[in-house]
Amino acid sequence: MSNEVRDRVIAIIAEQAVLDVADVKPEASLEDLGIDSLGLVESIFAIEEAFDISVPFNANEPEQSEFDISTVASIVAAVEALVAGQKG
Repeated sequence: MSNEVRDRVIAIIAEQAVLDVADVKPEASLEDLGIDSLGLVESIFAIEEAFDISVPFNANEPEQSEFDISTVASIVAAVEALVAGQKG
């Protein structure tokens, strides 16, 4: 994981969960962190704005989207893929 992307994504998620950044672990799910569906939407909007990317509208349907929101680490990996695709 790119440290810059990882750190920014974790900071966004921590803000939505009203947690310290140190409490947001890569293996944690958003549910584990207390983020509900509205918090997920707000997190996605903040991530899109921070990285100037567009998250697929069906990200909450893992079988239909390459953007995996099952854990913090998977969100970071998905954001990295979108950022890399944007540069390529």
